[in-house]
Amino acid sequence: MDALIYTVMSGAERALRAQQVHANNLANLETGGFRADLELATSAAVTGDGYDTRHLAALQANAVSSAQGAVRQTGRELDVAIVGDGYFAVEWAGGEAYTRAGAFALDADGMLTVNGRPVLGDGGPIVLPPFARVAIGNDGTISIQPPDGEEMQPIDRLRLVRADAASLTKNEAGLVVARDGVELPADETVVVKSGHLEGSNVSAVGEMVATMALNREFEIQMKLYRSADAMADAGNRLVRG
Repeated sequence: MDALIYTVMSGAERALRAQQVHANNLANLETGGFRADLELATSAAVTGDGYDTRHLAALQANAVSSAQGAVRQTGRELDVAIVGDGYFAVEWAGGEAYTRAGAFALDADGMLTVNGRPVLGDGGPIVLPPFARVAIGNDGTISIQPPDGEEMQPIDRLRLVRADAASLTKNEAGLVVARDGVELPADETVVVKSGHLEGSNVSAVGEMVATMALNREFEIQMKLYRSADAMADAGNRLVRG
């Protein structure tokens, strides 16, 4: 079999994988705080005698887009958006993971959650005592007004982190994690805005253009596959005489 087949099939697999990534991005166009996935691949040489000129596409874990999503005002006390770079920390699988989703809610025990997962503060999951009003400052400080009091009292602070986009990926739950599996350190410079929510950072136009380009790329790979098959067949006829 001609070694070209390795390059052709790995290229077709990469195109298929990329299509899945862009389809998932489009499916989350309206998901609050969603970070678009970036499909990554690199070239790798085909090992073996006679394959020195052949290379294939080696798939890698997806990267996470750091583009800012559109921020809209809601006026709700527990809606929080991150301004610029940064992530909220949430509890996941005995450790922590990260998200930009800021539509916080309270469960029956007063625990602050987002999408059903506990939101982490300086001392672990944040639990709010009974309150008449709650406010979240630009630095993530959470203050409440007791039912029988007048002054706001700080009780905890959101655990906010920051990391280079290249060092991040997503886990099976769709949450952002560090590629090396190490928990990110808190970053006091991350700024949040209460009463606002950030939408998805997916660009519908960009995803559609990428999808059309991948369709054409896949068609080219199939043409190369047929060419490789034709060359192999011609070689067999020559050998048979």
